Amino acid sequence: MSGPHMGGAAAGRPPARSGGPGRGGPMGFAAMPVAKPKNFRGSFRRLLGALRPERRLVIAVMHLAIVSVTLAILGPKILGNATNLLFNGVVGKQLPAGVTKAQAVAGLRASGQTNLAEMLSSMNVTPGVGVDFGALAGVLLTVVAIYAVSSVFSWAQAYLMAGVTQRTVYRLRRDVDRKLGRLPLRYFDGHPRGDILSRVDEKLGRVPLAYFDRESRGDILSRVTNDIDNISQTLQQSLTQLITSVFTVIGVLIMMFSISPLLAVISLLVVPAALVVTILIASRSQKQFARQWERTGTLNGHVEEMHTGHAIVKAFGRQQEAIDKFEVENEALFQASYKAQFISGTIQPAMNIISNLNYVAICVIGGVRVASGTMSLGDVQAFIQYSRQFTMPIVQTASIMNVLQSAVASAERVFELLDEGEETPDVATARPSHEGAGRVVLDDVSFRYLPDVPLIEDLNLVADEGHTIAIVGPTGAGKTTLVNLLMRFYEIDGGRITVDGVDVKEMTRDDLRRTFGMVLQDAWLFQGTIRENIAYGRLDATEEEIMRAAEAAHVDHFVRTLPGGYDTILDDDATSVSAGEKQLLTIARAFLADPRILILDEATSSVDTRTEVLIQRAMAKLMKGRTSFVIAHRLSTIRDADTILVMNHGRIIEQGPHKD
Repeated sequence: MSGPHMGGAAAGRPPARSGGPGRGGPMGFAAMPVAKPKNFRGSFRRLLGALRPERRLVIAVMHLAIVSVTLAILGPKILGNATNLLFNGVVGKQLPAGVTKAQAVAGLRASGQTNLAEMLSSMNVTPGVGVDFGALAGVLLTVVAIYAVSSVFSWAQAYLMAGVTQRTVYRLRRDVDRKLGRLPLRYFDGHPRGDILSRVDEKLGRVPLAYFDRESRGDILSRVTNDIDNISQTLQQSLTQLITSVFTVIGVLIMMFSISPLLAVISLLVVPAALVVTILIASRSQKQFARQWERTGTLNGHVEEMHTGHAIVKAFGRQQEAIDKFEVENEALFQASYKAQFISGTIQPAMNIISNLNYVAICVIGGVRVASGTMSLGDVQAFIQYSRQFTMPIVQTASIMNVLQSAVASAERVFELLDEGEETPDVATARPSHEGAGRVVLDDVSFRYLPDVPLIEDLNLVADEGHTIAIVGPTGAGKTTLVNLLMRFYEIDGGRITVDGVDVKEMTRDDLRRTFGMVLQDAWLFQGTIRENIAYGRLDATEEEIMRAAEAAHVDHFVRTLPGGYDTILDDDATSVSAGEKQLLTIARAFLADPRILILDEATSSVDTRTEVLIQRAMAKLMKGRTSFVIAHRLSTIRDADTILVMNHGRIIEQGPHKD
């Protein structure tokens, strides 16, 4: 019953649009190329809007960050006081006892040691008295307490932000999941094929069709999983770090200017130099990272292609050619990755050189000012620590902005999905489902995927109750489209479709689709027991009803031969059972659902003759007494049909029984 929608052929599918942006890279200013959003400001505001239900906690996080950063910034200044206590004690111990500080300063000036006199005059010393270890211990304990409290506030900030992030992402995932349930089939059929074009550009002519089919689904899955995970990681890590970095830069600047405006200005000169170096190196490394990921896509495409078609490669003796091609692509990836990693790795050494030059300048100028008595040694030590703290948040902020672009691009892709047009809502006065014989009438039905490309025009068809309608025709004739219209996967543009005299538009989609049962050519089973897969047709079915459905579908015997019987677990691809056995299980599912109308996509095209006979017997039982629409590819399937429709370009060009 329920499963993947009916696939369309060439003309039976809406055209796909161009792909959207891809995902961004990991933390790091010069990481892999980051996808940029089309509208950064608008998407960023909307992402922040997703945090609105948590605004009180976000404000609390900001206050915690302010307190934590403020306490952490006070630490070096207080440690500077400890340094002053030590230095004053050492100097005071060397001065003769019994003299005053003023007498010691006057003596130094008289002996021509003016610089020492100026330094001593600015110090808080008592001649003959050494280090006050009690006061020193008090200062150190204060510093320990400050850093401990700062860590507690930082931990509380991270704890609250984790809850804010996960609740926000939870709501986002919930909204996306609900949105997927409301999207029309047109969206899934016409959705872009992910990032294929950017990843395997030169291999498009050689990649198997199955690769594209998987990627068309993969883009939607990527939005639901990868993009939301990217948003989650950024909100959890980068947003907290961004808040902390901004407050740290502001706080450190205030402390630096309060200690020495001259040294603060010198430290500020480092910022443009660091940004210029980082941007120059990053621009070069970004090109190499782009080349690296392009080569990665090429190599992955080659490996997947060779793996998918390994039997053909061996049959035509192309193993060595495939190996040689792999070696070429692998070498190209090695060169690109080596250059990317080497160039990006030079950022940190370059930043260290600039930081060390700044350190030398502060030490020299600070030493001169200490000697002249205009600064204390503790202030110089504190300033050196602040200068170390100052550059790191700036680099982190630049790195965060890079990652933030990736997160906003992911958010934009998620918001695009949330903004997609939904199915037209069911009418408020929908007629309740009623038991009927299953008579289906199509009256002057018209439909087109694109306004200027006609597909089905003025289609008329009557399927009487209990009759079998076979639909044949070339690829793109509109066979699958017709079935999609019956199920209201697509809305018709003109005319009407009735089931037992009721216009399908006057029914809810759930009521309509419960009247249909589907057995597709591509049998769909989910991970779970065989019993659960059969019961998917009707969840309230009893064990006895499940067994009867399995027996009617000729599936009971082979299930009982399995070690686990009906409790045998099927994996995602149901590789533990054959294609024919999977098809029989889907028929058992349809038996259990007991629908009034059946839609059968040719189910025997990829099985052996013996299994085909079993499937045909099961299908014959299933179709008995029910209105059936059969998309046929084999003559044996349609020989006993009441009416055969021959379709071409969306029109019925012939109809009648097989003998006609």
